[in-house]
Amino acid sequence: MLKQIQGLHHVTSLASDARENNAFFTNVLGLRRIKKTVNFDAPDVYHLYYGDAAGTPGTVMTYFPFPNAKRGEKGIGEVGRTAFSIPTGSSQAWHDRLAAFTVNGIAQDIRFGEKRVLFDGPDGDQFALVESDDNRTPWTGNGVGAEMGIHGFHSADMRLRDPDASAELLGFMGYEKLDTQGNVTRFIVPGGNDANMIDVATHAGAASATQGAGSVHHIAFAVETRARQLEVREALLDTGYQVTPVIDRGYFYAIYFRAPGGVLFEVATNEPGFDRDEGTANLGQTLKLPSQHEHLRAKLQRTLPPLEG
Repeated sequence: MLKQIQGLHHVTSLASDARENNAFFTNVLGLRRIKKTVNFDAPDVYHLYYGDAAGTPGTVMTYFPFPNAKRGEKGIGEVGRTAFSIPTGSSQAWHDRLAAFTVNGIAQDIRFGEKRVLFDGPDGDQFALVESDDNRTPWTGNGVGAEMGIHGFHSADMRLRDPDASAELLGFMGYEKLDTQGNVTRFIVPGGNDANMIDVATHAGAASATQGAGSVHHIAFAVETRARQLEVREALLDTGYQVTPVIDRGYFYAIYFRAPGGVLFEVATNEPGFDRDEGTANLGQTLKLPSQHEHLRAKLQRTLPPLEG
């Protein structure tokens, strides 16, 4: 069993409109935009990152907003709902705030004894705000104060037809079964970061998901260093998984492999971090480009849509 994985690092999804996506995460949810860059493989498309003050691993939601992308179809073989941690007692305030912004899909429930506010993003992407004891410092602003600020990820749901193989993989990655409620089993990394839970939901008769706007593209798990990442890669290869070589993503190093249920997993390093090319006080304010796309700067500054206004 691996001991290197700490919990979630980031979650990356697809969107259909960059300005709408930016407004939702900054103005409605009150997160900080910590990086404005572009897709490595499609530099005419933004890659937007949202999180806490420093983009701490375990807080970072990222998006590829492909203009006018067709909406994905929900189903099995995907991360279906991403959950954020909020202060105990703040769920009603969040319910009221989301309603004031006419957010879709608002509902409230309790899972594993924790109060949740469920809601949809602009492309039908599904989220939850979960009341939990969390000592992380939230980013505050845009009408969201510390008393209700989002601390980072709480957990993520994987929707699967047959969860056994993925449960075995999670166990190999250092997760332990914590509890089961109905068709949902919760796994946790003991002693991990504050985003160290995965909920596996079984939907035996559901159709397979179709990826598009509102779909999670991949879910990334955190390791401290490149050395720990190489240990994880070697162990996964030895177990029979097809794992990519290490890829430099600028702010972290990444490896990818497909989990048995179809979800794309990434293992990402905490180093070097989002302050490698701009100071923490100025994160997310200017367009940052991978070195291989720097020659496109003048064109991209003309053609990428403005995010504000």
